[in-house]
Amino acid sequence: MNAEIERRRTFAIIAHPDAGKTSLTEKLLLFGGQIQVAGAVKSNKIKKTATSDWMDIEKQRGISVTTSVMEFDYHDYKINILDTPGHQDFAEDTYRTLTAVDSVIIVVDGAKGVESQTRKLMEVCRMRNTPVIIFVNKMDREAKDPFDLLDELEEELVINVRPLTWPIESGPRFKGVYNIYEQKLNLFQPSKQVVTEKVEVDIHTEDLDNHIGTPLAEKLRSELELIDGVYPAFNVDDYLKGELAPVFFGSALNNFGVQELLDCFVEIAPSPRPVQAEERIVMPDEPKFTGFVFKITANIDPNHRSCVAFCKVCSGKFTRNTPYLHVRHNKTMRFSSPTQFMAQRKTTVDEAWAGDIIGLPDNGTFKIGDTLTEGEVLHFKGLPSFSPEMFKYIENADPMKTKQLNKGIDQLMDEGVAQLFINQFNGRKIIGTVGQLQFEVIQYRLENEYNAKCRWEPVSLYKACWIESDDPEELEAFKKRKYQYMAKDREGRDVFLADSGYVLQMAQMDFKHIKFHFTSEF
Repeated sequence: MNAEIERRRTFAIIAHPDAGKTSLTEKLLLFGGQIQVAGAVKSNKIKKTATSDWMDIEKQRGISVTTSVMEFDYHDYKINILDTPGHQDFAEDTYRTLTAVDSVIIVVDGAKGVESQTRKLMEVCRMRNTPVIIFVNKMDREAKDPFDLLDELEEELVINVRPLTWPIESGPRFKGVYNIYEQKLNLFQPSKQVVTEKVEVDIHTEDLDNHIGTPLAEKLRSELELIDGVYPAFNVDDYLKGELAPVFFGSALNNFGVQELLDCFVEIAPSPRPVQAEERIVMPDEPKFTGFVFKITANIDPNHRSCVAFCKVCSGKFTRNTPYLHVRHNKTMRFSSPTQFMAQRKTTVDEAWAGDIIGLPDNGTFKIGDTLTEGEVLHFKGLPSFSPEMFKYIENADPMKTKQLNKGIDQLMDEGVAQLFINQFNGRKIIGTVGQLQFEVIQYRLENEYNAKCRWEPVSLYKACWIESDDPEELEAFKKRKYQYMAKDREGRDVFLADSGYVLQMAQMDFKHIKFHFTSEF
């Protein structure tokens, strides 16, 4: 494999909102020399935001509402981090992000253990056999027993685990971690600015007792023996197949255990992997460039109303100003200013290799899932929209700003923030989301980025599902009977808006030849 491709590491960080993912991202960037100050940037005593949270609403709420892309060099490796929203209302953005990465780091709170959002995201990783590393965070606070945590990880995430570092106590008694992978002791010093020194210790000598005291030294020796007895030795191949998850312990806020995670990660994590297209499997070391758009973001720079399409390079080498085929439009495009990102800061790049993520300027030509190639017709799979669970009519609150509102809705829907359906019965626009918070984000962004005001009106719906049938007569009969509940999505496909679970169930029973789909990829 090409040496440039071999040194790429592209991964997503996923976690429940409270697990401390922001602190971990900040510290990883610190090691990459990207930010000078460790820890979250504090704007006042209450609010704090991460480097990766660049939208005003993210800074106000202290949450991530969109995936941020960041890249940096670490030793000989080029690392692309995709920092995903932890909040479950933005799960769809995270699902799509997982299609563009080669591995994943899951952050788990040492006291709370595995939470529901993490479980769902792990299912997506399992579907794609994505290799996973688990970082158990906040060990400087009172945490569950580490053996109980390992049992919970295996049971809840349905994956075998193998600790590669081991904590010595937790909370106020937290002394540090023993690095099983490197056989070194890391002693804990609570500091957000200093990286803790590693001490090489033979755990079978009194040297260990001198560092942490005899009772803790005895306990650590017996626990390490137990680990070797219970858990199989770490096997990189099992990790790469997505069957085994190495586990690290630490405190991201205090910059502890993060470098051990990063050092081990760059060594064992996969370089770019083959990607499945509808036509064939695309290998990363193929000479010709291919890539797909997995995310579109509007208004990264509030001064210029510009959109950026994030493209994952799947094979070959992308070169600036070279003509590439936009498969869906069947037309050739050149990109004079492709960019790489550090959250909102961006730099123009001349070339990118398989595994890299580049930002392409977008004036409405891209949709999520679009493919770029050097001429071959390819369609990459796995970028579905999921059936929404909450619905509201969107209405214009300021008739003088109709144009701005329509443009804003179009751009935000292109981003995949939510889904737009046009009701065939009354022609009204319905926005469908996964969670309530998305409505607030849409309203906020329309007002602040597009200078347009909207208001929401309730609509009582249970589920949206895409319908298709090989029997045109039955499909027509269904659409006539359910005329009030039929809508079109932005692609012009038929969508049935069921107003209750019972109605949906009856429709499935009465119309046997109609297929009801709960994701847009069918």
